[in-house]
Amino acid sequence: MVKLDWEPLVVAAHAAQKNAYAPYSDFKVGAALITANGDIFGGCNVENASYSATVCAERTAIGNALVHGQNNPIAMVVLTDADHPIAPCGTCRQVLAEFCDDIPILLIDGEGRRRLTSLSELLPLQFSGEDFQDA
Repeated sequence: MVKLDWEPLVVAAHAAQKNAYAPYSDFKVGAALITANGDIFGGCNVENASYSATVCAERTAIGNALVHGQNNPIAMVVLTDADHPIAPCGTCRQVLAEFCDDIPILLIDGEGRRRLTSLSELLPLQFSGEDFQDA
């Protein structure tokens, strides 16, 4: 796994979490990713009364990076106020897989407990553009 200083990512994820829009679930999530050139991009969840229109923090972080011309994440932090570390949902895992083969992902709960995992651990048989070449 990538050896890096996680604390700037944790700070960015906390800052993003403060902006989460979660009036229905009150489940506020902050995420931050770092790209290969060292830029950090945060994201928060944005709920909608039509739940299917809700966007997760991980995907808003990816979108934020893309808006700034970056599409090469090398690590991500996901934090919540839950009583245990929460992993990204399946959709977020697949979106991450679009931009990298594998990255370390640090999960942090409301008490500050941490669990280090990876995209390949969370999504072992990911679907990718290479799968179209086999079709």
